[in-house]
Amino acid sequence: MTLITGLISLLVGALGGFFIGKTFSKSNKENQKLAQQVNQNEEALTQYKNDVAEHLDNSSKLLEQMHATCQTAMKQMAESTKLLQQATPTEKEAMPFFSKETQEQLAQTANLRHQKREDKAEAVITEAPLDYSGNPSGLFDDKKQSVTNAD
Repeated sequence: MTLITGLISLLVGALGGFFIGKTFSKSNKENQKLAQQVNQNEEALTQYKNDVAEHLDNSSKLLEQMHATCQTAMKQMAESTKLLQQATPTEKEAMPFFSKETQEQLAQTANLRHQKREDKAEAVITEAPLDYSGNPSGLFDDKKQSVTNAD
């Protein structure tokens, strides 16, 4: 009887171990898959952090270059302003808008135009303009006008 009890115990133990092993092996496989996904996600996060850090580093370098360029431009503007303020002539020494030759040509043209106007002013006009008629209609007087086409 002990032998039969031993065999039954062995058989029950084997079956129990088999089912327990299957149950734990499925969760073990799931745990392995989850661990693999965690490792992949950690690697992706590390890569993302490295990419962001590299981007921020490049951005800071570009901003430093922009700052240096702006500083250089500001210095050049200040120097140009000083030069312009020093080079500003007085009203007597001011550079004319037109060159000497252009001013002479403008003076000649102005003289010619003034002479032509004077010639026209000398002509005596004895006749009324064509838009005036000899017989005024009285349309613009304050008098009442009679209606000519009344029924």
